[in-house]
Amino acid sequence: MIKRIKHSLEYLVDKSSRNKTSEAEENLLNDFALNEYQNSNWEESSMGNSNEVSQNIYENIQLKIGKKKTFNPYLKYMAAASILFLAGLGFFLKPKIAVEKQLTFKTSDVPKSIKLSDGSEIYLAANSLFQYPEKFEGDERKVSLLKGNAFFEIAKDKTHPFIIASGEIKTRVVGTSFHIQLSKSKCEVIVVTGKVNVSGKGQSVDLVPNEEALFEDEKLSKQIADKSFLVNWYNTDVTLNQTTLKQVITILQYKYGVSFQYKNKLVLATPLTVFIKKDASLENVLEQINYITNLKFKVYGEIVKVD
Repeated sequence: MIKRIKHSLEYLVDKSSRNKTSEAEENLLNDFALNEYQNSNWEESSMGNSNEVSQNIYENIQLKIGKKKTFNPYLKYMAAASILFLAGLGFFLKPKIAVEKQLTFKTSDVPKSIKLSDGSEIYLAANSLFQYPEKFEGDERKVSLLKGNAFFEIAKDKTHPFIIASGEIKTRVVGTSFHIQLSKSKCEVIVVTGKVNVSGKGQSVDLVPNEEALFEDEKLSKQIADKSFLVNWYNTDVTLNQTTLKQVITILQYKYGVSFQYKNKLVLATPLTVFIKKDASLENVLEQINYITNLKFKVYGEIVKVD
């Protein structure tokens, strides 16, 4: 019975698209479409506003067939109703997509961490924004880093890949640890353990520990990672021994979500050793640097200036 209904519907829709239907057949299609549309079980939370969806479908079909051709106004109902009707018959042969309640996690001036429902832990830098589901449903575990930087320790689950959207790229893993550093001009993924796939704009690279993916100017490239980034310095005490001020500033930018401004770039070559406690405030670290270098770093919101 179901096969016969599907076949008849397909046959009439195809015949109508070629302007071969009789008036009675066209009326039958119109009546069916309007009836299915009015009685359909539409879930606005996951499918959007029904009137807007049907109107969008109607307008897209109009564009494809051309404005000069006559077009039955009830076809917008037919388009929306047929999608629901055929889906109900299993026409698309796809499982029901679970609706996941989305939560946001935002940090202010200090890094913080969060544990997800699957056991994964996310260490978010200061001034960052992260979106995740209250509980993972479906075949994939999807989250989004909307702003800032984070370190991910993903719980292993081979049957449910973990996917992070960050700007223009997606990072796909099973169980591993890595950094994602997102700014307006670029996005970096640095792998500490495990294997990671990074893709975006039709490009894709696979990473193993000590490797980094850089997405900048619409291009995705792979390179060797700076060894300073191969630890979770959001949640670990770090000693930067006999390094340069430039390297220290780089880590502070990612950890605290700030940018640095300086008039004399020569100061970046200043050698120093700095201890950064995992829960130290930015001001505390800068006081230490000021004492060692005799420079004067001051914080102005999300900007640090060297006076």
